Amino acid sequence: MRGLDGSTEALLRVGQGAQERVRHGWDAFVNFAARDNVLEVALGLIIANAFTKVVTSFVSDVVLPVVSLLPFLNRNMDQKFAILSKSPNFVEGEGYNTVKQARDDGALVLAWGAFIENFVNFAGVSLTLFAVAHLYMLVSHNKIIKPTVRCRYCKKYISAEALRCMNCSTWQDGREDLPKDNMNLNNDEE
Repeated sequence: MRGLDGSTEALLRVGQGAQERVRHGWDAFVNFAARDNVLEVALGLIIANAFTKVVTSFVSDVVLPVVSLLPFLNRNMDQKFAILSKSPNFVEGEGYNTVKQARDDGALVLAWGAFIENFVNFAGVSLTLFAVAHLYMLVSHNKIIKPTVRCRYCKKYISAEALRCMNCSTWQDGREDLPKDNMNLNNDEE
């Protein structure tokens, strides 16, 4: 019976160790999730999702129907398509009226109107978020859009205001380009 007591103690030790690891993992998760920056990112994603829905609705329901009134389009942009390969069931002269009808029949379809609609949605969302960021910077005086330049030595992007590159640690004012003799003369004068 001694073996049973030893294994019971071993199981208890393993259980306590597992309990400690779970508690440590949970505490680490709570510390991570409760930080301000994680909550700000989550809030930013929720707001960006709402902006995306508004801009998508604006583009799909207001802009593109007006664009569709142009004489050479004569239908909604999402219904503009080209047939790349006809299906065996294709009847000459009838064609397809919608993208769904062509796809359901097995035709290979290039839905270029849907692509243009998605591209306009993307451009609208991007410009809207950029405008909101500029408005935020104007009101709060907190710089969230920071201009960057390429380091002339390592070619990585760094802040436009940086004095030294954070990647290769070279000076951005051209000190590395000066001849060594001039640097020694400047040090002797001091």
